[in-house]
Amino acid sequence: MSKTSMNGTSMNGTDERELGEAGAQLSTAPVENTADQALGGPALGVIGWARWFWRQLTSMRVALILLFLLSLGAIPGSLVPQNSVDEMKVQAFKDRHEVLGPLYEKLQFFDVYSSVWFSAIYILLFVSLIGCIVPRSWQFVGQLRSRPPGAPRRLTRLPAYTTWRTEAGPEQVREAALALLRTRRFRAHEAGDAVAAEKGYLREAGNLVFHVSLIVMLVAFAAGQLFKSEGGKLVVEGGGFSNTLTQYDDFKSGSLFDTDDLSPFSFGLDSFTGTYAKSGPQRGTPRTYEAAVTWSGPGGTEKKQIIEVNKPLEVDGTKVFLNGHGYAPVVTVRDGKGKVVFQDAVPLLPIDNNITSTGAIKVMDGYRDKTGRKSQLGFQAFFVPTFAGEGNGDMFSQFPGLEFPVLALTGYHGSLGVDAGLPQNVYQLDTRKMKQFKDAEGEILKQRLLPGETMKLPDGAGSITFEKEVKEWATFQITRQPATGWALTGAIAAIAGLAASLFIQRRRVWVRAVRGEDGVTVVEMAGLGRSESAKLPEELADLAAILHSTAPTAPQPIDRSAVPAEGAKE
Repeated sequence: MSKTSMNGTSMNGTDERELGEAGAQLSTAPVENTADQALGGPALGVIGWARWFWRQLTSMRVALILLFLLSLGAIPGSLVPQNSVDEMKVQAFKDRHEVLGPLYEKLQFFDVYSSVWFSAIYILLFVSLIGCIVPRSWQFVGQLRSRPPGAPRRLTRLPAYTTWRTEAGPEQVREAALALLRTRRFRAHEAGDAVAAEKGYLREAGNLVFHVSLIVMLVAFAAGQLFKSEGGKLVVEGGGFSNTLTQYDDFKSGSLFDTDDLSPFSFGLDSFTGTYAKSGPQRGTPRTYEAAVTWSGPGGTEKKQIIEVNKPLEVDGTKVFLNGHGYAPVVTVRDGKGKVVFQDAVPLLPIDNNITSTGAIKVMDGYRDKTGRKSQLGFQAFFVPTFAGEGNGDMFSQFPGLEFPVLALTGYHGSLGVDAGLPQNVYQLDTRKMKQFKDAEGEILKQRLLPGETMKLPDGAGSITFEKEVKEWATFQITRQPATGWALTGAIAAIAGLAASLFIQRRRVWVRAVRGEDGVTVVEMAGLGRSESAKLPEELADLAAILHSTAPTAPQPIDRSAVPAEGAKE
């Protein structure tokens, strides 16, 4: 090839007025309205200000700012306890921080995701994205339906350019160029004396997909928060759960949630298995937590399944996660006449990694003291699955496995305070209206029991027996959050769209072939992209090399004036 030049001039250095349509519409970015800039500001009046505000809100710059503010606003929701997650932690935070507590309350930091300011950012971002995407989408559809623009008058001003002369005819060159560009998946057509081609539409498609995916994610997250339900349930081995509101230990839901949306299913905890490392530096570290359950869904057919950590049971869009576990010693309480007034497994709450547990045993009905009067009993319980033994430290477990269980009890009698109708913590005793049992020496009655042992209550008040059975319990989190699939799809599509918009370059190529004054065809090839890129000259050089094989360079004409006359001496 001759007279070949691959210059590195960017489009910014190109005279856009001279390029005309050839340099326009290489993206779907909205065209800036310079009328307001020329006047020094928006037109006066309500309509003018409204138009100015709408243009600002729907600009990509403002959308990115709002997206950044949304991410920034989520930080307090991660660092500060939230009422929607744990109200007790929120109250504890307020008690510890007398200055920050009221300040955070006014700033709605304890309810970030339902606060006025977070909702405002969320809604503005939603409107901004829609207002930005809709016109760009229509513009992109119009570009897909139209043909690539014709070649500008002076191809030499484009960033990538090459030219040569060939003896092939102009029609033959254009025909070969059209076939070549279509083979390379360019959209190409003949426009006058040139072939116009364009490629890289997926860049703009990826850009639009990215922003549409953001809208899908925003809608999915909003739907998930508005229609979600989440609750917890502690189930002892042999016990069960039915997915009705009254069965939950605690329950939270979105503002648009309806109890009729609860999936009809139930499950029973057949057994719980926990294994732990028994030696080495990681002694006591959990190895497996497995809850064997039997469940039935809307069809009524019973099925068995093992629920593990991060491997939930899923029924009709509701997931049942395994959260934690502990021990529930089986105890039997008798009155002074030997009548059984209470017999059950009592769940106790762990207080350390070795499952040292504490709780309360409450006998609310059926008990009468030695005079025959109705009364109530309460026992503070302290349980260790693996006791170190007498004289080997305090009453704390040495291992989380059930190897040497011991139950320590302290008894009370009187009124538990449950008859007032006020809610109580089932793991704590309200001893304000109760008296402690004392032994014959006037000391507080307390005793450590091994499985099968009994603690006698003084003055014929009865007894409590630690049966030779310790059941295990598991806590389950029952969650239903709609639109999670849409959120995942939106996230994947956003990543794919972003990758396309970053790595695909939209570019145009023109091949002009005209016959020169000497009858030899002059071929010009030029390329134009959205931004400066080293790949564009390389691609143009590759295309030119292939086209050159079809229309090779014509031999240089002989300069007769430089040839000596016949018979002349050199």
